[in-house]
Amino acid sequence: MRIVVMGVSGCGKSSFGQALASRLGLTYFEGDALHSAANVRKMRSGTPLTDEDRWPWLDRVAETLKHPAVVSCSALKRAYRHRIRQGAGGRVVFVHLAGDRALIAERMAARSGHYMPASLLDSQFAALEAPGPDEAITLDIARPVDQLIDAACIALGEVRS
Repeated sequence: MRIVVMGVSGCGKSSFGQALASRLGLTYFEGDALHSAANVRKMRSGTPLTDEDRWPWLDRVAETLKHPAVVSCSALKRAYRHRIRQGAGGRVVFVHLAGDRALIAERMAARSGHYMPASLLDSQFAALEAPGPDEAITLDIARPVDQLIDAACIALGEVRS
């Protein structure tokens, strides 16, 4: 399986993605590590990325998905998800970690060492084109991670059928 764990910054993509990959016996790739140095500098300074900034990053995400893996990637817009699907060369399943702004802001405030400042959270929500059930498995991040992993595995089993 080729899986993208998507959602706004601070929703838990990395933690969930690592746990899901472990459960499924797949390799996990941190999408943030696929950003260019210029993108990281831009985000660190509090400047939201443009589509032009994101295209090469999305292409690197797609390239990573040429083989079965779990990759974390915000994939906020339909066009981004389409680009990943097209570039991966095979079926890609998106798992959308959804939550309310207050919970995510609280989580962002508690983390340290990440280049994405909480000040960009509003731009993330503004850009988000939430996927429908035909496009992604959506999970509510208010639930404990182990429950989310169980729910994702059940849904992924249904996707495989």
